Order: sequence, then structure tokens, then C-alpha cells
Amino acid sequence: MAQESTNDPRTYLAAERTFLAWIRTGLALMGFGFVVARFGLFLRELSAIRPELHFRSSAFSTGTGTALILIGVVINIASAVHHVQFVNGLKRGAESIARPSYGAIAVAVVLAIIGAAMVVSMFTIW
Repeated sequence: MAQESTNDPRTYLAAERTFLAWIRTGLALMGFGFVVARFGLFLRELSAIRPELHFRSSAFSTGTGTALILIGVVINIASAVHHVQFVNGLKRGAESIARPSYGAIAVAVVLAIIGAAMVVSMFTIW
């Protein structure tokens, strides 16, 4: 059975699609992190132009944006390493075993925590 899965091009193509999905996720996180980091700068500029609005800009958006960018970088590196290991395992004839994607679970939990912190921050800044 292992020989059949290593010769089946669908297995390699599925691995390639999964790898590309992780790359898109990492790039999206880096782009979103950049936007979040620059939002604090936007608030500072807006409060300088219109002081009656009373915006308080904090370093939270810069820190959160930087964290999101770093998470995106880590995801891209980890997905590349995992993809190479998976393809090498397929070439050796190892069977792929269906298991939960611990990387996806970790990303979801970290993003949920960052999102909750951003909501709390929004209510304390305004």
C-alpha cells in the first residue's frame, strides 16, 4: 500500500497545495501585522491634526503588529521544513497517517489570544 501512495501524483499535489496554503497564511499574517503596526502611527497623526478627538495611541498596536509579522515568518519557515520532511518521507515509502494539524491548532489559538487582546485594547484606548 505504501508503494501505491508514493507513486500516486495526487499525494504529492495534495502536499503541494497544503504547503502553498500555509505560505498564503503566513503572508496574510505578515501583511495584517504590518497594517496593525501602522494603525498606531495613524492614530498619532490623527490626534496631532485633530486634538479634539482625544485618541490615545499606545505601543500595543506596534507590538501586536510585530508579533503577527513574526508569527507569519515562523509559519512560513515551519511549513517549508514540514513540507520537505513530508515529501522525503513519501519518497522513502512512509505512509502518511491522518492526524490533526497541530500547527493549524496552534496558529488558531495564538490568533484568538491576539484578537482578544486587541479587542480589550480597543476599549481601553478609546
